[in-house]
Amino acid sequence: MPVRIVRLGTPRHAAEGLRLGTVRRLPRGVRKQDYAARNYFDVWLPELAPSADLVSWIMSAPITPQRWSTFERRYRKEMKRPEKQRLLGLLAALSARTNISVGCYCEDEKQCHRLLLKQLLREHGAKLA
Repeated sequence: MPVRIVRLGTPRHAAEGLRLGTVRRLPRGVRKQDYAARNYFDVWLPELAPSADLVSWIMSAPITPQRWSTFERRYRKEMKRPEKQRLLGLLAALSARTNISVGCYCEDEKQCHRLLLKQLLREHGAKLA
C-alpha cells in the first residue's frame, strides 16, 4: 500500500487512495467542494509545502543546478522542524496500511518539491509506488 507522488489536477490512478495536496495555495477558480471531484486533492496539507518565501525565491529566476541545490538544502531545513517531522512520520506509517498520494501543481517533478518530499518520505520508511 504505497505512497504515490502525483501532479494535482491530473486523473487519479485506480489504487491511489486519499490524495493530499502539499501546496501552499489553493487552486484558483475552483470551488472548495470541487477540489476532489476535479482531481486536485481530498485533503489540503500545506504544512509539507515549501514556505512562501522559499517558493518566491525559487520562482524568481531560472532554475539552475546550483539554484536547485540551494532550494533543496533550504526545503530540507524547513522540513526538519518537529511538526513537519511528525507529519512525515505519520505519512510513512500510513503507507504501511493504506494507499495515499501526495502532490503539487508543478508540471515537472524534477523541479518541484514533490521530488524532495518523495525522498523525505523514503527516508522516514514510507513505502513508495
